[in-house]
Amino acid sequence: MHNYKELNVWKRSIKLCAAVYKLTSTFPNEERFGLISQMRRASVSVPSNIAEGGGRRTNNEFVHFLGIAHGSICELESQLYVSVELEFISFESIEAITSELTEIQKMLFALIQKFESKA
Repeated sequence: MHNYKELNVWKRSIKLCAAVYKLTSTFPNEERFGLISQMRRASVSVPSNIAEGGGRRTNNEFVHFLGIAHGSICELESQLYVSVELEFISFESIEAITSELTEIQKMLFALIQKFESKA
């Protein structure tokens, strides 16, 4: 088992969730069950999968859930660009979030490599 709460990637992904919730609160109300819901679920999925993997017994299981978290980051990034294209938000309003997404992706990839080498 891994203590996921000590991982910077988990801590940063928690903050990312808060940023996504704040950002989507400005979306049109009719998107409540569309992009808002999708983006919030994707953002919550990142720290949730890191935590679930951390609670598993083997490095292989941990790596599997880190991979799912990475997929959720990619999903969220795509949804951000769709939101810009639909003019719900401006490109400038997502720059900080997309920058953080990139950093979290790098951290996840490094962690995956570290634990794959131990497997």
